[in-house]
Amino acid sequence: MDTHGLKDRLREPAPAPAKLARGLGWFSIALGVAELVMPRTVARVCGMQVGATTVQMYGLREIATGVGILFADDPRPWLWGRVAGDVMDASTLAAHTDLDDAQSMRRTGVALANVAAITAIDVYAARNWREEEGPPMYDYRDRIGMPRSPEQMRGLARKDFEMPRDMRTPEALRPWTAEPSQGNEKATQTPAVSVAPASESAVEAGAASTPAAPAGTPITPSSIAPAGSPVTPTSPL
Repeated sequence: MDTHGLKDRLREPAPAPAKLARGLGWFSIALGVAELVMPRTVARVCGMQVGATTVQMYGLREIATGVGILFADDPRPWLWGRVAGDVMDASTLAAHTDLDDAQSMRRTGVALANVAAITAIDVYAARNWREEEGPPMYDYRDRIGMPRSPEQMRGLARKDFEMPRDMRTPEALRPWTAEPSQGNEKATQTPAVSVAPASESAVEAGAASTPAAPAGTPITPSSIAPAGSPVTPTSPL
């Protein structure tokens, strides 16, 4: 049972049977409260000679039925419960009427007529109640969201697609690769320089081309030729 939907249900427009069911729910609650608060007065107005406890029990039944009609998603079982309660009320009126009192007989007759009218309304509401219709539902099962069939649309975006420049990887962050990446500019290849190890014969030839300084010659920084400079013979002092 939805305990938070009463206000929403009362504010929303409803078809005639639903409005009638709501009215019966509120009527049932009001009648039940009157029977709980004033049981002896209700019994006297209806011409019955019953105790206050019996009238109060009937009041509790009316309140429970009214709450069920207002809160239930399908109030038809509660409406049929009202019909059963009306039959019980009519039986109680007929069984507890003072046949020797003319005024009591008139009050009981009026009460039975009212119960019969309410019973007819309850039966009509229970048989004709239908669920409130919501907004119309549309069928989108035949729509795919594309101008052509999936088979015709497959792969079309790749034919003329070019990645925007602002979505490409910056040049400084691109990894070095020999193959151009999709959407990026062609990577520039830097030729590798291979350094072959010098052979022993070349080393010996280089040593032979450089004359040795005579014994006793002081070694100065200017006398040490840097690597790669031309070799010139030096004369002894």
